[in-house]
Amino acid sequence: MWIKLRPHFEGFPAQEKVAQLMVQMGFRVFENRVFAGPVEVSDTALARAAGVDRRVVTATTRTIERNADLKRFFERLAPVCHLREVASLMGWGAIEIIPTSASKPGILAGVATIIAEAGISVRQVIVDDPEIVDDPHALIITEKTVPERLLPRIKGIEGVKSVVLH
Repeated sequence: MWIKLRPHFEGFPAQEKVAQLMVQMGFRVFENRVFAGPVEVSDTALARAAGVDRRVVTATTRTIERNADLKRFFERLAPVCHLREVASLMGWGAIEIIPTSASKPGILAGVATIIAEAGISVRQVIVDDPEIVDDPHALIITEKTVPERLLPRIKGIEGVKSVVLH
């Protein structure tokens, strides 16, 4: 993904930093303004989070609005509700899969099969994109906690480095 986006920010590392944060957060750009879903995010707040001057955020949104490819990409982003931190409060399970290689196919399918065979429903799956996150993981939120007895089977899936129950 960044192979396609990075050239548009070449020579402007601070703008690239802002754009990367926008992708990570699912912030979209519309009419030179930044939004998290329907909520407008101020340039100042985004600049503070990215560790840049507010004017860099303004320049980044201008760069995005002036390029048809960037505009099409950034106007379609959306934030995602991540249930990891509230799973235990709700009585759900949370299992984190750390892969040996995030691009290895079949890891998620293998884990989901083991969980389904145990009669547990999956509520949410969030998989980090290896181009966005340095150390990508998969997080699976389940209707109830995953029994520890399933861990050896899950760890035995090809491509699974380790498993963490939350």
